Amino acid sequence: MPNLLVHPARPDAAGRVHAITPQSAGWTYVGFEVYDLAPGASVTRPTGATEVCLVLVSGRARIVAGGQDLGVLGGRASPFEGSPSSVYVPPGAEWTATAEGACELAVCAAPAKGGKPVRVIGPDEVGQETRGKGTNTRYVRNILPDSSPHAESLLVVEVITPGGHWSSYPPHKHDVDDPPRETYLEETYYHRLARPGGFAVQRVYTDDRSLDETMAVGDRDVVLVPRGYHPVGAPHGFDLYYLNVMAGPVRQWKFTMAPEHAFLTF
Repeated sequence: MPNLLVHPARPDAAGRVHAITPQSAGWTYVGFEVYDLAPGASVTRPTGATEVCLVLVSGRARIVAGGQDLGVLGGRASPFEGSPSSVYVPPGAEWTATAEGACELAVCAAPAKGGKPVRVIGPDEVGQETRGKGTNTRYVRNILPDSSPHAESLLVVEVITPGGHWSSYPPHKHDVDDPPRETYLEETYYHRLARPGGFAVQRVYTDDRSLDETMAVGDRDVVLVPRGYHPVGAPHGFDLYYLNVMAGPVRQWKFTMAPEHAFLTF
């Protein structure tokens, strides 16, 4: 089984620091990349047989997708400052991002057949909700939730977890293809910390403990969740951001709670 904790690499010639594919992750659906673009730098990629959601994690970039110049998008200085600008790009298209100032760009991908148009998802379109209570409170930004008609396979969401709080908690899983009770969804977590030098903790485990890994997660690490429960803890003083990408055979987020935690509020 591939390592579930993936550290960022040194930028390649295109500025890419993460390059997670279904092949490298040992699964079928989710691909994920992150690019660090210097001012004026540009990257162009075809979508191939996948649909793509470009998320401007920070900074600004001019986006051209499917032959359309979508203008300069983004602008937040960090992922902790409000909702993002994102772009949906269908299969069989090409996209280009040209940075205006330093830009951090995430590329979320999953197989699709086509038929959805190129679309800008502006910050004002990102649904926001507060989930949990007490030290289980976190703040969710729904970029491409399962209620959105603008994608075939992808589910994309950002979450802010205050320091001292838990997230993706109580533990839940979505590794059984049994809708509507539960849906099979592969998932990546791209973690950012508001302060340098800190860490978060993420555990990925199954009921039978055939998979049971607990990881100290640093800034810009990715955690792969092929199956099982996957709670996250943010230590006191270190607010945590993560960008989730999910995809599977059915574009629905249906999960099962860990039975011993079911008395808690999700």
